[in-house]
Amino acid sequence: MQPLYIQNSLTRKKERFTPLSPPYVGMYVCGPTVYSNVHLGNVRTFLTFDIVYRYLTFLGYQVRYVRNITDVGHLTGDSDDGEDKIGKKARLENLEPMEIVQKYTNDFHDVMRIFNMKSPSIEPSATGHIVEQIQMIQDIIERGYGYESNGSVYFSVRKFSEDFPYGELSGRRIDDLLSNTRSLDGQNEKNDPLDFALWKKADASHLMKWPSPWSEGFPGWHLECSVMSTKYLGKTFDIHGGGMDLKFPHHECEIAQNIGAHGGERPVNYWMHGNMLTVNGRKMAKSEGNGFTPDELVTGNHPLLERGYSPMTVRFFMLQGHYASTLDFSNEALQAAEKGLERLMTAIVKLSDLPLSVEGMDDTQIPKLMERCAQAMGDDFNTPILIGVLFDGVKLINNIVSGKVTISAPQRQQLQEGLEGYVLDVLGLEVENKASQNGGDEDALMGLLVDLRGKAKDNKDWATADTIRDTLGALGITIMDGKDGSSWKKD
Repeated sequence: MQPLYIQNSLTRKKERFTPLSPPYVGMYVCGPTVYSNVHLGNVRTFLTFDIVYRYLTFLGYQVRYVRNITDVGHLTGDSDDGEDKIGKKARLENLEPMEIVQKYTNDFHDVMRIFNMKSPSIEPSATGHIVEQIQMIQDIIERGYGYESNGSVYFSVRKFSEDFPYGELSGRRIDDLLSNTRSLDGQNEKNDPLDFALWKKADASHLMKWPSPWSEGFPGWHLECSVMSTKYLGKTFDIHGGGMDLKFPHHECEIAQNIGAHGGERPVNYWMHGNMLTVNGRKMAKSEGNGFTPDELVTGNHPLLERGYSPMTVRFFMLQGHYASTLDFSNEALQAAEKGLERLMTAIVKLSDLPLSVEGMDDTQIPKLMERCAQAMGDDFNTPILIGVLFDGVKLINNIVSGKVTISAPQRQQLQEGLEGYVLDVLGLEVENKASQNGGDEDALMGLLVDLRGKAKDNKDWATADTIRDTLGALGITIMDGKDGSSWKKD
């Protein structure tokens, strides 16, 4: 099997990937907290691990990909204080918390489909694993790393650090953490400011709570990932991924919980973290006013966007940066990606109709091209290098079309299988606007736009909904709203 090297966030070294039980691979990725619409930074994180999943499968591994849904326990404060984010949203919208969960889980899944992300093997939720979370807390307490205080339970970081290293993943030291800790609400319940919540006692106004041996309450945010990853992948598994912002405290706390509950076993062999998006050199954030939603990208309905861009253009743009590097988002970069994508996919469409010759080219040329593709992806999933190699393939295709290079039937099959494998299966790119290229109908594209407009209306984003309607109207397409949903027709 083709060798694969991964930059391990824990060891800070590039290591050859060796699964625990080949050909099986266990991979866990921290999923969304479902209380708001998905933003582009989230899309990049999940694209990173969509590529990992695709390439491992492409190599022949049998991958169990687990990606969780956080539907309880993620608080609005920067420590163990504040409201649950989902409960707060439910109060604001006068809905049941599970209505919020369902609404934004549906939105998340829709966005994943729009950008052609593969579904995980298992998608568990925190609320579906309360019993297991209580059991892990009991295991942690029994091993001496957890303690109860006023109905809440906390993890003792100092006690754990006496037996095991704490801070290896993020590079933080206990003494440095303590010196930077400020006083927070609820701090007096803890034995130490560094301790974090495993279980929080709920007050009377808290919407989401469950009975436990300590109080009626809810689990801490970090606990769910420890529970669900080990339940479905075992006490030690191959790959754990997430955004760079989760290294500390979330993933650091996960490691401590897993080791504390299971008696010292190393929970993960390879930690991977995707980096953030910037916009014109500045961090993408709501507070900066530069956070895009997928709807805004497709419609162009954002002050920083000159126009809308297709989902595959955005996907291709993101793949031009290595997952561990920051990537700057701009209209110029998107427009360049759009042109590059069109050139690549036009060449892919030409593959099946390449003119054939009896003799063909040098038999080593296509295998060498495919080997370079494998080397690029084998070097820590280096999609920018892979794309550069694929454009060498585009040059070869164009030379064949122009008659500068000849190709035999077996060689054409070899080239087509190889390039389509990397472009369609590994990178997950699709030929867009099939109606104009293949003479088919426009249902898929129009269905997407009608769906995006419907979601904008559901979210009371009238500006986006009106922009989609007016843009289509200018093209001679009318959207008709009815009690059973929306439909469209050409004028």
